[in-house]
Amino acid sequence: MKEYILPFRDFVVHPGLTVPVYIDNKTSIACIESAAKTGQRLVLVAQRTWNYPSNPDDIYNVGTIGDIVQILRMPDGSLHAIVRTTDAVRVSDVVIEDGIFVGNVEPIAIQDDTSHEQTLALRDKIAENMQFLANVKRFKMEKLRNVATNYPLPAFIDFVVQTIEMDVEPALKILSASSWREKLIILLEQVNLMAETAKIEESINKRIHQQMEKGRREAILQEKMRAIQREMGDDDLEMDTENIRKRIENAHLPREAKEKAISEWKRMKSLSPMSNEGGLLKTYLDELLAMPWNKSDKSQIDLNMARSVLDSEHSGMRGVKERILEHIAVMKKTKSNQGSILCFVGAPGVGKTSLGKSIATALGRKYQRISLGGVSDEAHFRGHRKTYIGAQTGRIMDALKRCKSNNPVIVLDEIDKMGRDWRGDPESALLEILDPEQNKAFRDHYLEVDFDLSNVLFIATANSLNMSNALKDRMEIIEIPGYSIEEKVQIAREHLIKRAARDTGWDMEHIILSDDAIRHIIQKYTSEQGVRQLQREITAILRRALLENNAEDVRTEFTCDKIDELLSVRQTAGFSKKIGFGVRI
Repeated sequence: MKEYILPFRDFVVHPGLTVPVYIDNKTSIACIESAAKTGQRLVLVAQRTWNYPSNPDDIYNVGTIGDIVQILRMPDGSLHAIVRTTDAVRVSDVVIEDGIFVGNVEPIAIQDDTSHEQTLALRDKIAENMQFLANVKRFKMEKLRNVATNYPLPAFIDFVVQTIEMDVEPALKILSASSWREKLIILLEQVNLMAETAKIEESINKRIHQQMEKGRREAILQEKMRAIQREMGDDDLEMDTENIRKRIENAHLPREAKEKAISEWKRMKSLSPMSNEGGLLKTYLDELLAMPWNKSDKSQIDLNMARSVLDSEHSGMRGVKERILEHIAVMKKTKSNQGSILCFVGAPGVGKTSLGKSIATALGRKYQRISLGGVSDEAHFRGHRKTYIGAQTGRIMDALKRCKSNNPVIVLDEIDKMGRDWRGDPESALLEILDPEQNKAFRDHYLEVDFDLSNVLFIATANSLNMSNALKDRMEIIEIPGYSIEEKVQIAREHLIKRAARDTGWDMEHIILSDDAIRHIIQKYTSEQGVRQLQREITAILRRALLENNAEDVRTEFTCDKIDELLSVRQTAGFSKKIGFGVRI
C-alpha cells in the first residue's frame, strides 16, 4: 500500500522525534488531511526545488515516516500538525494521485549501537568541536550539553543538524546511514568542516584587526562597506564591473578584440578593487571599448559639392584642387581609400593644413590633425605597453577615439619635422601606417589587438622635401607654390578681412579697404609666399584703429597713408618683425 508523501523545503527530519509542522500550501494541507482521514502514516521528504515539486524527480528518495498525532486548523486556512517520526525510509515508485505524492516505502534498518563506547565517544567529540561554532551559529553550549545528556541519540543528531544549518545532501547521507556510529562519523566530518571554516574566518578577522592597528583602519572600513553594499545589491564597484561586462557583450567588437576584452575583464574581476592593477585594467577596457571598431561616417561622395567646398574655402590653387578632386573621384568609384597618400608641400601660410580640413568637409567625414613637429619617439604612433606607468594609446588610436569613427580624415602636419633618437624611429612606424598593405592590421602596443586603418584617409603636409626616400615613396608629393599678389588680394578680400574683423570685433560695413590698399600692405609690409603675415597686418591696423577711437569701430577708410600711419606706430614701438626686442650683450 502506498504511503502519502509530504515534501519539505531544505528540511530533513530524523526518526524518533515529535515534529511540529506548519502548512499553508493547499496541496500539502490536502496531503495531511487525506493521510489523517484514511489513518495512514505520513512520509516527510526533502525536495530539490524551491517551489512545490511538480514531478517525482523533484523530491529525494530518502525520508522519514511517522504518525500524525494531532491536527489543528487555523482561521486563516493554514494547518498545524504534530508528527511523531519512527523510521528512516527509502521511497520508490512515486506517483501523483489527485495532486498528492504517494509511493512505496521501505524502512532503513539501523543497527542499535547507541550504548557502545565508540558511539558515545563520537557524540562527545561532536559536542566538543561544536564549541568553535557556538559564537558563529549563535547557540548556547549548555543547551547542547543538556540534549546530549538527557535526550536520546536521534534527538542529539537532529539538534546538531538543525543548529549548524547543514545542507540537504549531507543530512540525507546521515539519515540513510545504517548505524548510529556511521551517522555520527558523517556528522563529525561536517562539524569539523564548519569548525575549520570558522577558524579561518576568525584568523581573517584577527588579521584585519592587526591591519587596523597599523593605521589602515579607514581602508578596511571602506572594504567592509563595499562588502555590505555588495550584499545589499548596491555596490558601485560590482555595478561598474557588471556594466563593463554588458558593454563588452553589446559592443560589436572583432573576434580577437572581444576575446581580449573578456580575458582582461575576468582578470579585473578577480583582483581587489584597491589594487593598482585592477584600476589599470579598467582603464584599458575603457580605452578598448571606446575605439570605433565598426563606426563609420556613411555620407555619400558628391563631386559637385566637393568642388564647391574647395572653391569657397580656397582661392587660386586651381591645379592642386583639380588633383584633389581626381583623388575624390577615384574614392567614389572604388568605394575605398586605395591609392597614394597626398602630401602637400609648400611654404608656411599657403593653406596646406586647411586644405586637409576642406577635404574632410567635402567628404562629410570627421577631421583630426596630428602635429609631428619634434616627434622622436616611436610610442607616439604605436603607444606604450600598458604595464608602464602612464601608458596610453598612440596618437593615431587617440585621434580615432576622439573622432568616434574609423574612417576620418587625419592630417599628419609637418611630416618633415620628425626626429629620431634612442627612444626609437617614429618614421618606421609611420611607414607602416601609410602603407595600404600593412595598415589593415595595425597593432597599437597599448591595445594589443589589430585595428584596420585602411578606411582612414591620411593627408600629410610638409614645408620641404627634407625626408627619407622611403617616406616620399609612400606619398604623392603635391607642391603648393606661393600666391601671386593678385591671388593674395583675392584671398584677403574673401577671407582675411572677415577673419580679422571677427577677431577684433569690427563691423564689416565700417571697414573700407580697397584692393590698392591691400596691395600696399602686401608690397610694403610682407615678404612671404603665404598669407599669414598679411593676416597679421590687417588685424594690426584694425586693432590700432580701435585704440585711436576709444574702442569704437568708427566707419573708417583705410587708405595707403592711413595704413602707413597706423603701422608706423607699431614699428616705432618695436612690434615690427624687422626690429628686435632687445640686444644680447
